[in-house]
Amino acid sequence: MSGCATAAVKPPVTLAHGQVPPTPALQVARPPETITAQLNSTRPLDPRGSVRKELMERAMAALDIHTGKITQRDRMYLVDFKKFSGEERLYEVDLHGGAVTLMRTSHGRGSDPAHTGFATSFGNTPDSHMSSVGAYATAGASHGAQQGPNVLLDGLEYSNDRARERAIIIHGADYADPAFLAREGKLGRSYGCFSVAHHDLPALRERMGEGRLLFAWA
Repeated sequence: MSGCATAAVKPPVTLAHGQVPPTPALQVARPPETITAQLNSTRPLDPRGSVRKELMERAMAALDIHTGKITQRDRMYLVDFKKFSGEERLYEVDLHGGAVTLMRTSHGRGSDPAHTGFATSFGNTPDSHMSSVGAYATAGASHGAQQGPNVLLDGLEYSNDRARERAIIIHGADYADPAFLAREGKLGRSYGCFSVAHHDLPALRERMGEGRLLFAWA
């Protein structure tokens, strides 16, 4: 308590006869603000500008287009396939508070056959090993024999409506881990899945749940 010990001692105040000492003003602590959807007007989405404008606009439109399938509006997930695979290009967007969390994700080997780190073509054909663009609805946590814990996805557009048939999911992968990136300078390629670092998967798996938007675009 050194701050208290070194504080100067104030002399007592002498009041005139009959004078009433002033009542000290009370400092009432304000309760913490609860961020709700009503605050969106004062809390803009992505205040730091992390997400490409076109991607954000298309994702917001997809929320309205697929309102019957996207039943959870607290957060959404975006993937920017224009960015290099070594960059953080998977975004969790808080639709109430506006904040954006950045992560990395891979693309399909069929979308980048020369393994340049950039996805240049996209498809929806089985065994093409391509990434698919468009709107997806998260379909809940699952566990597969090959990839282990994952998040299922339902494609909502002609460009990705075979996602279940192709087993396009979100799962952890060694080739999406920071150690692989540090060694190779880019992430490895999937068979079209949105592979993420092992340490990112548990939180994603819990938070994505069912009925939230995943929107991928290039």
